[in-house]
Amino acid sequence: MHDKTFRASMRTLTVLLALLVAFAAAPAALAEEGGYPNVNVNVHDKASLQRGARLFMNYCVGCHSLKYMRYSQMAEGLGLTEQQVMDNLNFTGVKFGEPIVSAMPEADAEKWLGKAPPDLSLEVSARGADWVAAYLKSFYLDPSTASGWNNTVFPNVAMPFPLWQLQGEQVAVMSPPANGEPATIKELKLAQPGSMTPAQYDRAVRDLTAFLTYVSSPDELVRSSMGAWVVLYLVFFTLFALVLKKEYWKDVH
Repeated sequence: MHDKTFRASMRTLTVLLALLVAFAAAPAALAEEGGYPNVNVNVHDKASLQRGARLFMNYCVGCHSLKYMRYSQMAEGLGLTEQQVMDNLNFTGVKFGEPIVSAMPEADAEKWLGKAPPDLSLEVSARGADWVAAYLKSFYLDPSTASGWNNTVFPNVAMPFPLWQLQGEQVAVMSPPANGEPATIKELKLAQPGSMTPAQYDRAVRDLTAFLTYVSSPDELVRSSMGAWVVLYLVFFTLFALVLKKEYWKDVH
């Protein structure tokens, strides 16, 4: 009788743990919905995060800030020393403990661009990693815009394409108008290759998106490491409780 009770309790524990894992994974899965290809970022890949940080600091921080991330915090999360960060990733000359803020004054940005570029600290949290990666792959030449660029994911975006030297220049292949509807973009075609092959650029986009994913939720690395210990604690505590219960009730008929 006691063995049957113990086995039933173990089955219940297994079901509860499975539900716990499923509920924990659900928010992340929902955040990535939207019809864009899965970019498969891995915030636990320190090398990828470091490459993404280098890309951001070389191509993005001139306009965009990460005001919720400090250089010191980034160094700790990415496994870098203060010297490495200050020598290779800090181009504004601020102190190690200061936030990552663009050197472009907002007033000048509004005058030059018509609108101050947004802070990207929470971009992945707001739009999802798949959206960010798709956006970075969807710029194409468009002479009708002020910047000379357009984007299929974010039509009529005011931002010029900062990574064009890496990806190259894409042009839009149009579908002919039909049934009174205007012509639409059928696909994007690489007209002028950049310094990277398509496969290399895909990895660069994944690295940059991974870095922005980390910036949007820097405590994810800590939560993940703690989560495994919490689950192990719950498993061992439950087993201990079941054994203790069996011992207390063994003389009860």
